[in-house]
Amino acid sequence: MKLTLVTVAAGSDRAIDNLAGEYLKRTSRYAPVEELALKTEREFLERVERERKEGAVLLVLLDSRGKPLTSEEFAAALGGARDGGKRRALLAIGPPDGWSPETLKLADLTLSLGRMTLPHQLARLVLAEQIYRAFTILAGHPYHSGH
Repeated sequence: MKLTLVTVAAGSDRAIDNLAGEYLKRTSRYAPVEELALKTEREFLERVERERKEGAVLLVLLDSRGKPLTSEEFAAALGGARDGGKRRALLAIGPPDGWSPETLKLADLTLSLGRMTLPHQLARLVLAEQIYRAFTILAGHPYHSGH
């Protein structure tokens, strides 16, 4: 399953870019992964539409009202989608004012990183690490030692 980490209307921070990039590089040992920065939610919706026309895609949206998952549950969701035939996964951090109801309806999973509000770049770093952690869990790698 190819993974795309998408940010909408987010700034950039070199230190966080480097850290997030390192986790995504590590993830690439388990699955192809790329990052995509878009300026608007409309661009994101167009991307989702194209991806869905090309085949089975898992759409995960980060949202403060989403479902909080443990690392193991997140790994199970990604692994289940992969094993169930999803060829692609879009994992997206939305615009500063949140996702529109139209976009939220499209999600296969609306995910919360917790009840606290995080800046886009920090959420991106946490998500990149959790993607890597999920794939190490699925592979039985010792990176994730549980609680």
